[in-house]
Amino acid sequence: MTTPQIGLIGLGTMGAALALNIAEKGFPIAVWNRTAQVTQDFHAAAGDLAGRITPTATLADLVAAISPPRSIILMVPAGPAVDEQVAALSALLGPDDLVIDAGNANFHDTNRRNAAGLPFRFMGIGVSGGEEGARHGPAIMAGGASADWARMAPVLQAIAARAEDGTPCADHMGPAGAGHFVKSVHNGIEYADMQMIAEVYGVMRDGLGMDAPAIGTTFARWNEGTLRSYLVEISGIVAQAKDAASGGPLLDVILDAAGQKGTGRWTVIEAQNLAAPIPVIEAAVMARNVSSRVAERAAGEAVFGPGPEPVTGLSTGDLEQALIAGKILCYAQGFAMMSAAGGEFGWALDMPAIARVWRAGCIIRSAMLNDMAEALAEDPGRNLMLAPFFADHLRLSLPALRKVVAAGALHGLSCPALAFGLAWFDAMRTARGTANMIQAQRDFFGLHGFKRLDGLDLPHGPWAKG
Repeated sequence: MTTPQIGLIGLGTMGAALALNIAEKGFPIAVWNRTAQVTQDFHAAAGDLAGRITPTATLADLVAAISPPRSIILMVPAGPAVDEQVAALSALLGPDDLVIDAGNANFHDTNRRNAAGLPFRFMGIGVSGGEEGARHGPAIMAGGASADWARMAPVLQAIAARAEDGTPCADHMGPAGAGHFVKSVHNGIEYADMQMIAEVYGVMRDGLGMDAPAIGTTFARWNEGTLRSYLVEISGIVAQAKDAASGGPLLDVILDAAGQKGTGRWTVIEAQNLAAPIPVIEAAVMARNVSSRVAERAAGEAVFGPGPEPVTGLSTGDLEQALIAGKILCYAQGFAMMSAAGGEFGWALDMPAIARVWRAGCIIRSAMLNDMAEALAEDPGRNLMLAPFFADHLRLSLPALRKVVAAGALHGLSCPALAFGLAWFDAMRTARGTANMIQAQRDFFGLHGFKRLDGLDLPHGPWAKG
């Protein structure tokens, strides 16, 4: 077997899948896990790929098994575990070796490590697609020096998913933490996409009285049109799944408390730092937090009575159009946030390239991303909702979004992500809003001043003294 030039640390679900993907694409790889038995079991189960995989017993053995210049991928939990591995490798690697953090790292941590004067080269890459994607083709968002990307591109593009046009869904986002930042925004959009789907599911279930199989059939039908995407597809599958224990719909026995690993929360926090409004994603994170308060929600129902009420005059077609509008508005916010980050951090983020990377392999992959890539290529600085293609879509779908949000408010159906998207749209399409009242209030209690429409140099109201 050819001596590996690539190593991988961490053979959990994602690490094991990624190592097999690399080996399958023809790249010999050395692997190490802190628990030796895990390494041995992984190699024993690798089947025909075992010949391209070198299992190692210690970290020093891993380094020795890789021919220099070495490239070592870290697939360990974000945070202290990465710092521990970086510290351990510092005594074993040289200046031409490259360490690639492929976990769900906070981009600030990636920036910190990149600037720490490490004795080796360092990259951070975002990998999306779950276990299936890691094994057969994820979307990859790389951050680091251009030379390091050029060095790893043959491997990363070989293992990445392919869009329908054959383009690999792996690209260089920019220096240092740019890759992990883009992955974080991806995850924020993922939260929002899932939340909006859950909201229309709730309207169908509680407002229209549809059972889970019928809802699944509706999602499957939507997946044949504009909403064709991985998340809509799997929503149809899970809604139609039967519970092995009860024989009824599986959805009906799943506790409605959503988990989260924190990446969506990071996106919201960073959006606040950037003054970049992403209310649909903020609503999705809020909704997950509320969902975990199971006992409090039950207490609220006991005090105020059941919330959802049957809805009349609303169709599944209305819900489909509302979801189309919500999706466009959500992605418009996400791309605007990345544009703001590019200006703040000095990153030349390529918006069309980001949209193209997301077309396959990742959780938010959808047919709509092809059109988004084209619209962003026409004018990368323009808000996506103003692109003619999406403006036309919004003109058609916004009446349904208004109808769904209004029905939710009137009948006690919680639709925060859809409602926040609509509120953002209405603010963004109003040339003269209401912040003049806020400016007058701020001047009244703090003499903060204000600008006048007529250009006169009178920065304070009559309440100012002196």
